[in-house]
Amino acid sequence: QVQLVESGGGLVQAGGSLRLSCAASGRTFSSTIMGWFRQAPGKEREFVAAIFWNTGFTFSADSVKGRFTISRDNGRNTMYLQMNSLKPEDTAIYYCAAGRGVRVRNINEYDYWGQGIQVTVSS
Repeated sequence: QVQLVESGGGLVQAGGSLRLSCAASGRTFSSTIMGWFRQAPGKEREFVAAIFWNTGFTFSADSVKGRFTISRDNGRNTMYLQMNSLKPEDTAIYYCAAGRGVRVRNINEYDYWGQGIQVTVSS
């Protein structure tokens, strides 16, 4: 089992920044990928960004490229999502996830999920 805990969400004005953290514990060595997804009210959960834990290769959704940066600290078993130039349409609950697959944009590749954390961007 892998436990994931998100932190760093909150309310920010458009154009502002936030950094989300995801602390992993348990059998973290069993996961190859970690990612961020988000879900806005009335919408499906969507891919935001992902990182291969060992190589550090990253992937981002087109909607966040150039604004969001995913990274990880292997020693602390923690993943980050630096979010800059935030827009009201970025408002959502953000979820951290871990899995053993390779199709990083596919929600079904992830076995473990955090509880989610609210990010609200005001206009």
